[in-house]
Amino acid sequence: MFWIGILYFAEGFPLGVFYDVFPVHFRQQGVDLREIGFLSLLGLAWTLKFLWAPAIDHFRHHRRWMFSVDVLMGCILLLFAIYADFGPWVWVAIGTFTALSATNDIAIDGFTIEMLNKRELGLANGLRIAFYRVGMLASGFILILTDVYGWAGAYTAGAAILVFAGLACLNAPKERDIKPAGSISLTHELKALLTHPAAFSGVVAFLLGSLWLVNRTTQWSENLDHFWLYVLLVALLLILFSNTIKRFATRTREAEKRTPITEGPMFGTLLEMLQRPYIVPVILFILIFKLGDSAMGFMIKPFWVDSGFSATQIGLVSVNIGLGLSIAGGVTGGWFTDRVGIFKGLWVLGLLQAVSNLGYAWAASVIPAVEAGTPIAGNHQTLMYFASAIESFCGGLGTAAFLAFLMSIVNKHHSATEYALLSSVFALSRSVSGWAGGYGAVAFGYADYFLLTFFLAFPAYLLLPWVKKMMAYAEQQQGWGQD
Repeated sequence: MFWIGILYFAEGFPLGVFYDVFPVHFRQQGVDLREIGFLSLLGLAWTLKFLWAPAIDHFRHHRRWMFSVDVLMGCILLLFAIYADFGPWVWVAIGTFTALSATNDIAIDGFTIEMLNKRELGLANGLRIAFYRVGMLASGFILILTDVYGWAGAYTAGAAILVFAGLACLNAPKERDIKPAGSISLTHELKALLTHPAAFSGVVAFLLGSLWLVNRTTQWSENLDHFWLYVLLVALLLILFSNTIKRFATRTREAEKRTPITEGPMFGTLLEMLQRPYIVPVILFILIFKLGDSAMGFMIKPFWVDSGFSATQIGLVSVNIGLGLSIAGGVTGGWFTDRVGIFKGLWVLGLLQAVSNLGYAWAASVIPAVEAGTPIAGNHQTLMYFASAIESFCGGLGTAAFLAFLMSIVNKHHSATEYALLSSVFALSRSVSGWAGGYGAVAFGYADYFLLTFFLAFPAYLLLPWVKKMMAYAEQQQGWGQD
């Protein structure tokens, strides 16, 4: 558990630098807001990290990956300390920084899953939530230093933190001796995929989803007429080509029996997961378990603003105190999950997570919308603070159990890739539900929409029988021990 704290501090700190330090620095330099907004595109690396996660599973040596990328991120911060001007090199540097940070996430998550036993997953994920947030908050230390030592001194301090984090990760316990999953070459895998139309179709659908994620953020297809029509046409032609190849592939039968494509280095993990029993309802469960929580989350801050609360009140109560309560909820949820088991922890803590939405529904039905600066009644302030505290704490409870569940169904032989894939599925759900939340709040109003999010939590419970079966399958087949 000590190393969980070290590793996830090291994972959270670069994210804090990206979201908190870079935008402030650029704005102080007079950089246009539209250019600062471009930073969000460079954050795509965290969404698409599953694309290169197989490399870490294949080459292993997780601690060396952590150390290397931390040192390289430190070098990038030193580059910012030396060169104060703003130019095209900045985008290359930050894009490299985010790719390195995402690679660090892959290595840390894979290492952690391999080292933990099932009975430790709950508390480990509670501590993970806590120290990840501490790492993000530590980036605020960099901002404070700018008033004393300037940006050069602040970035140098950030580089030192990253180097020390890398050295600490390098001294973590030695990785377990787990054989890499892939046993065939990439060339053989790609050739074999062409003779498996069903598997090839799954890979094509996977790549289309990745393209959609990129395009959803960049919006670069807006100026291309019928872009998705052409993309779907190309995908269909590729699948038809695969069917044609299969008809003429007669000499690969024996080779396929000896080296199945589920052992391929690039798409083998994805194909093996798709062949697993109960995987479809489990993926649906991952998509919708935190649907109620994430659908409401993006509308909370606008609700505070429309209720007349100041930025100081929002920052102190909803952000700072809420962050502390979510950390406390994560640790408590992790402890509870280890005590009662992951499955029971999922549905019990998931229920508490859903009930917490009713606090905001109650607050929205009582507190009127007012102009900024209008005095807010004391009882209204108390009600809003109460709703915020309950939502933050219970959200941490559900997150700890959910992350423990994701880790529990991962195959340790390719843990980095599987966890990257599953966490990306969850991130997709959070992104889409947040986008839809704006339309829901406008259509129903805050009170009715927050009440609706409470009911959005329950469809996931219909999938719990398959979740339980998947957990039993993972424990039996995929290397999760109890000792």
